[in-house]
Amino acid sequence: AAVAGDLLDCETMFAGKALVEKLGGTMLEGRQTGLAYDVSSLSSVVFNTPLADLETADVILLVGTNLRWEAPLVNTRLRKAIKKGAKVFGIGPEFDLTYKVEWLGNDASLLAKLPEAAVEAFGKAARPAMIVGGGVLAKDGAHGDTLALVETLGLIKDGWNGYNVLHFAAARMGGLMLGYATAGGIKAVAAAKPKLLFSLGADEVDYAAFEDSFKVYVGHHGDKGAHAADVILPGASYAEKAGTYVNLEGRVQRGEKAVFAPGDAREDWSILRALSDVMGATLPFDSFEQLRAEMVKAVPALGIEGLVDYGWSMPKLPTGATGELASPIKDFYLTNAICRASPTMQQCSAELVHGVEFAEAAE
Repeated sequence: AAVAGDLLDCETMFAGKALVEKLGGTMLEGRQTGLAYDVSSLSSVVFNTPLADLETADVILLVGTNLRWEAPLVNTRLRKAIKKGAKVFGIGPEFDLTYKVEWLGNDASLLAKLPEAAVEAFGKAARPAMIVGGGVLAKDGAHGDTLALVETLGLIKDGWNGYNVLHFAAARMGGLMLGYATAGGIKAVAAAKPKLLFSLGADEVDYAAFEDSFKVYVGHHGDKGAHAADVILPGASYAEKAGTYVNLEGRVQRGEKAVFAPGDAREDWSILRALSDVMGATLPFDSFEQLRAEMVKAVPALGIEGLVDYGWSMPKLPTGATGELASPIKDFYLTNAICRASPTMQQCSAELVHGVEFAEAAE
């Protein structure tokens, strides 16, 4: 099995997938912390409204998201929409998003019986939008409830799709396109007790569930994944390698190497390629360019920079969610291995989240 971390490039995920399949495995997962939402239609789990167009939305419903922490740049786009007269409603815990939100309450059952004021506002909207956060994907039935509102709120119009699911991992959409989503999520992968687990920069996993697996960690910064590993193979961060990424709106983007990886660290794909030789499961590429070509052959959309057209189809999902929604981000300043390794971000967390007071130098 292979588990992909939140900051991983598509080429590394493709190489990891190819090696797992060469070794007879099928289990791939990127949702490290336990989410197991339906991915039968990627259009139902992507941010369908292009970010630039979001500034023109006139009525917006936020569901189970602290947008200021989960996607600050999306929050900025919403501020621009509000300055143009947009009205914003919210379901979930109340947060200071730096603009006025009409909070409807924090109970998922509200999705099945929206207050009349919200329904009326959406009925008059020309460009309505709904933003579904991680709090919804973690609640049984809530994803289905939001999809049930697509027709009710008129979110799909000619040239406009206002149904948006918010991801806050750089690797998420690319991972979903490459099949890094096992039915049942990470719990199903752990329950299968794979003999060999490739941890590809995966630092958010509960590794206690993989006690029976031999764990090979390929990554950087020596976070949780490295501490849990049986073998550590030092890889490269996003700044130390070229790679393809797909952002939350489904836009394929290219990253270029800015600096070389330090010491004995290597680009992740080359580690997996060398490992495949040793394991007698040689992968069919000898260079990064060949790897990218193989990836594009398997998933053509990853070869074209720009927005991917996922079409639009709604899966039939369970509905009837009840109870409170919660934001999955508890500490904005320590959301990944790179931040947790930063003394500056650690101080931000201590001071701004936990209220620790630091002495200031005299002027």
